[in-house]
Amino acid sequence: MDLAEEKAVPLVKPVLTILYQDEFMVAVDKPAGLFVHRSFMDKDEIYFALQLVRDQIGQYVYPVHRLDRPTSGVLLFALTKAVATKLSEAFANKSSQAEHRPKLDAELAPKFAAQDNIEASGMVKTYYALVRGHLAVPTGFIDHPLKEKLDKLGDKNVSRDKPAQSAQSYYQVKQQVSLPIKVGKFDSVRYSLVEVQPVTGRRHQIRRHLAHLRHPILGDINYGDNKQNPFFIAHFGFKRLMLHAQSLTFNHPVSDKRITISAPFDQQWRQLFTELKWPVI
Repeated sequence: MDLAEEKAVPLVKPVLTILYQDEFMVAVDKPAGLFVHRSFMDKDEIYFALQLVRDQIGQYVYPVHRLDRPTSGVLLFALTKAVATKLSEAFANKSSQAEHRPKLDAELAPKFAAQDNIEASGMVKTYYALVRGHLAVPTGFIDHPLKEKLDKLGDKNVSRDKPAQSAQSYYQVKQQVSLPIKVGKFDSVRYSLVEVQPVTGRRHQIRRHLAHLRHPILGDINYGDNKQNPFFIAHFGFKRLMLHAQSLTFNHPVSDKRITISAPFDQQWRQLFTELKWPVI
């Protein structure tokens, strides 16, 4: 985790919203600024999602995926080791989406790569990002390999010579806006709300893929725009990464029933939608 990420965890112990719970797993709405679990990078932190969920439901939980500290949204935990293994495999198995890539590419113009075109057993992760600028191609497929993102301390013994790993994401522009405000050399501020469904799960994949398109996410201190980020803070009154893990759709690890778990946009996102006159998704 990056040391420079903005700290936003309150001093009062948070109570996380439970989005889904049964005897096998539990999903919560992780706020931006909260670590998923304790690590060597967080010696000054007090609260972590794993411990908070454990205390709220009164039993041990097993993490099956991760969200970056500044990302908000759906965070899923297993309640047994066996279920944790199955869910971890579901997150790791990209074949069900990857094998449909030719079909999805052919249909990108009339229709986004939605669940109807993805094998029923596949894990579908849907994110929303607010990015700089208006994308010239409103719907597309990003196939851009990424070098493994390593921590200077935590991964100090890992080879830096590994080749870039394959990384793919589908995206669709949902909203766009232009504000008649001059920032830097531009006479207006332009934003796009982009829905992203990553096929692979590389570290910072969505952030890096959108930056690769020259449309970085607002509030991204690693891959973002050093002129647009300060303007965004001053204009909207808050500082954060504008990336939200909106939903997970997958087969239940025990019943095999197809389920979707969704996290609503928080108050700051809703404020943004109101000011930009966008409908809340």
